[in-house]
Amino acid sequence: MQIQQLNEEIQQQSKKQKKAVALISGGLDSMLAAKAIMDQGVHVEGINFFTGFCVEGHTHAIRKKDQNKQKRNNALWVAEQLGIKLHIIDVIEEYKDVLLNPKYGYGANMNPCLDCKIFMVKKAKAWALENDFDFIITGEVVGQRPMSQRKDTMPVVQKQSGIDSLLLRPLCAKNLPETLPEKEGWVDREKLFAFHGRNRKPQFELAAQYGFTDYATPAGGCCFLTDKQYSDKLVDLWKGRNGNRDYDFDDIMLLKIGRHLRPKPEFKLIIGREEGENRFLQGYKRQFVAVSIISHGGPLTLIDGDFAQEDEAFVAKIVGRFSQGKDAQDVTVSFEYKGGITREVTVKPFSSDEVNPQWYV
Repeated sequence: MQIQQLNEEIQQQSKKQKKAVALISGGLDSMLAAKAIMDQGVHVEGINFFTGFCVEGHTHAIRKKDQNKQKRNNALWVAEQLGIKLHIIDVIEEYKDVLLNPKYGYGANMNPCLDCKIFMVKKAKAWALENDFDFIITGEVVGQRPMSQRKDTMPVVQKQSGIDSLLLRPLCAKNLPETLPEKEGWVDREKLFAFHGRNRKPQFELAAQYGFTDYATPAGGCCFLTDKQYSDKLVDLWKGRNGNRDYDFDDIMLLKIGRHLRPKPEFKLIIGREEGENRFLQGYKRQFVAVSIISHGGPLTLIDGDFAQEDEAFVAKIVGRFSQGKDAQDVTVSFEYKGGITREVTVKPFSSDEVNPQWYV
């Protein structure tokens, strides 16, 4: 009787629907990978780790000129299209060590792609164990990314994250060794794919088969750290703080907004480029010295760093150059300090030749 009961329990376990958690970035690949496994009868839920460096639609939402552009969180949108639950987990503080001390270094810019993937898979594994999920899915494709998605680095992710054979990459599974979900028959390997390289045509064709017509296809993912301009601003931020590489979420957001000029090592200027950015920067006035043009229309400027009053005229000339009074004989500029102290300066704006190109971050 006990043997029969044990056999019945084993049979019940084998019939139990398997559960997978999919890393959802918001791009097409993770969307296709999740769908491919869902179609094999596996229960799939999504997980998205919020590092702060991936905010789709953020600049579109701020800039007035971009008001007609898409303003959605692509990870949430993908989950909605798939009809799955999405778990968004804030890892801003934990991610600092990944960015500041990457074991495997950076990519072309400040992107620690391999360390980032290891971190996220490791976090996903811990979440899966806590929530009784059986394996993990990613949308990776062999050869698609020069740092983290190479045939020689993919095993590094598995080893260093501790996930071993519970990590399934459905879009390129046939180019890789069998994983436990395939060996155990949780998924059918024959229904998986052998995508490779940077050619996106196979993904587009599969999306059409699934009936997906609207999806995000960013060339470098949604991570701002892959962007050279953003990375340069981040490095400059640290240099301006005497090498202190700490940062907070406000720093991350402000690096995406406005012109950034560092006319002196001690401070930099964040100059709004249009009405939407000016409104956004208004929310940070109490944290910085705020500079406004009061004689003409012009941008709001924030001064980040150690700023002395003797530099007011110098900065006023720079800011005046970006105002509607740039060709006027003079402009009046207001400096609002913390505590509500305000000082006004009238100067002749710099000409275009007097604004040093090397000031631009």
